[in-house]
Amino acid sequence: MPNMKLFVGLVTLAATVVGQKLCDKYDSARSPPYSVNNNLWGEYQGTGSQCVYIDSLSSAGASWHTTWIWNGGKGTVKSYSNSGVDFEKKLVSDVRTIPTGVEWTQDNTNVDADVAYDMFTAANVDHATYSGDYELMIWLARYGTIQPIGKQIDTATVGGRPWEVWYGTSIQAGAEQKTYSFVPVNPINNYKGDLKAFFDYLSSTQSFPSATQYLISKRTFDPHASVVELSLTQHDE
Repeated sequence: MPNMKLFVGLVTLAATVVGQKLCDKYDSARSPPYSVNNNLWGEYQGTGSQCVYIDSLSSAGASWHTTWIWNGGKGTVKSYSNSGVDFEKKLVSDVRTIPTGVEWTQDNTNVDADVAYDMFTAANVDHATYSGDYELMIWLARYGTIQPIGKQIDTATVGGRPWEVWYGTSIQAGAEQKTYSFVPVNPINNYKGDLKAFFDYLSSTQSFPSATQYLISKRTFDPHASVVELSLTQHDE
């Protein structure tokens, strides 16, 4: 991601972390610029558990898998196990490209779950990174009865693929958060593309204020419930 100045050049190549197990609520592992996080923020909405297992983690990328068993609280998010990447926060209008790639498999699709990129933007560059003025979700799969926040407002072709476009709002950290979600017709198990194209679409068709919004966070994956193993490899450029 050269136009976002990832901090790869500022650190020595970290030793790859292999076999680490993350089971506590906010367990995480880091090898800059990448991190892998368990994040069981919604566990109170059901019963069960979830662990993340690090297959590899270095400055070149992250590979991990997660298993979970959740019961109850149908339709509520139990966790947000994810991998993220550090970058210099910039106004979206100043970001020229956000190249990324992810490959994943899931052994049980009879569940309520989605696999998604989740990005936040805010007018305040120092805004907390777990929410924002705007949230942009790019779903790679949707299983079960779940759906994005709000309602579908459009269909669009972005990056050569067709997407449903959804929009809705929620209250996060005491403030309104506007969420745009792009949802594919079928699961995308191997995705490589430029995430900036989704912001470009929003700027040109939905009046997204790219000149005043900073990109502050980007992460991948979002499970809801049931018994699943998911394996994911992320490699941003």
